[in-house]
Amino acid sequence: MSTAAPGVSPARVLVVGGGGRENALAWALTRSHGVEQVWVSPGNGGTQELAGCQQLSLSESNHDGLLAACHEHAVELVVVGPEAPLAAGLADQLREAGVAVFGPGADGAQLEASKQWAKALMQEAGVPTAGYWPASNREEALAALEAQGKPLVVKADGLAAGKGVTVADTMEEARAAIEEIFAGRFGGEGEASLVLEERTHGPEVSVFALTDGERMVLLPPAQDHKRIGEGDTGPNTGGMGAYAPAPLLDAAGLEQVRKLVLEPTLAALNARGIRYRGVIYAGLMLTEQGPSVIEFNCRFGDPECETLMPLLGPELAAVLLACANGALDQAPPLSIAPLCSACVIAAAQGYPGEIRKGDVIESKLQPASDLQLFHAGTQRQPDGLCRTSGGRVLAVVAQADSFDNAFERAYTGLAQVHYEGMTYRRDIGHQVRSR
Repeated sequence: MSTAAPGVSPARVLVVGGGGRENALAWALTRSHGVEQVWVSPGNGGTQELAGCQQLSLSESNHDGLLAACHEHAVELVVVGPEAPLAAGLADQLREAGVAVFGPGADGAQLEASKQWAKALMQEAGVPTAGYWPASNREEALAALEAQGKPLVVKADGLAAGKGVTVADTMEEARAAIEEIFAGRFGGEGEASLVLEERTHGPEVSVFALTDGERMVLLPPAQDHKRIGEGDTGPNTGGMGAYAPAPLLDAAGLEQVRKLVLEPTLAALNARGIRYRGVIYAGLMLTEQGPSVIEFNCRFGDPECETLMPLLGPELAAVLLACANGALDQAPPLSIAPLCSACVIAAAQGYPGEIRKGDVIESKLQPASDLQLFHAGTQRQPDGLCRTSGGRVLAVVAQADSFDNAFERAYTGLAQVHYEGMTYRRDIGHQVRSR
């Protein structure tokens, strides 16, 4: 296995994961200076369509297999997409074997894997976040809710694929969410725990920091749309679309987030002996008192990743490698296109509940420098046909000089794609569109 020197770009990169986020990361890495080959494992139905990309069939939980693939293909950088393998220690195992990894160890991944741990860290660091009450059993949780005497936010402790949060409007809703968690809906039945939080109010925005454990590079802020229905109605999903840069945070606002949230968090991680090398995703609410952290994630958001990647310059691979090597000061500056990026997700019928799968995807969309089609829940069959295989199926992303033009281009692109039961929102970006 070869290692690339600091400040250079890796020639051979492995992306771990099989969703839309990983499809977008692989696409961006193939466009980076110096990158000759990208492998994606396990990838999806769109992996082989990316020039310079090869698909491996190893699951993200097959740590030994992934390590063997790194040796076999002389991989110089591994980028781990999803949270589950990070929480399970994939980055630790690869690093111990001398592989450069963009993604935190299991210790740093607790930022996302344990709501209680993350809340305690925020409190210790003085990071602004809502008041909270941890509970490790049903009785304790219900008693804390009654003591507050008002609806609270209920968050399952642990990885719930972005679906373990209930923003309760009534006491009944809050009680039902508590019962559901302790009945084992998100796993850990008998061992489940949760966090109750004060409700905060204001618009939400996502901020991503690429870090080597000491220094950081901030990406443009993004805003996603969690609800399945137009007008932000209906159940929460993993995200139905996004746009960037979100005008909610200007350069001064982003600098405030760096000072109030990201730098103290990194300092608190270091104080616990955790050298965090990867992306810190801060989900923020912009309250009247200033930014407040709703949650941290230890990986790129999805669909924010698909939205942001087309804005990032060809230095990306070198910057991620520098983060992995703890040498961000030796990386080239990451250029960011001064454009608006718009992303619309096409989901399967029934999402986010019981979905239909196996429908043939037909596409006449011709990707261009300012128009991308990223695959998420898709599979390429032996007959060569691409079929739906997950809740969120595709992401159509476009860039332009204005949000109106970017969304028009994205929706025009989406109209060239078809499968039975295709579900999408027509109002993504309503906050920034005038038409």
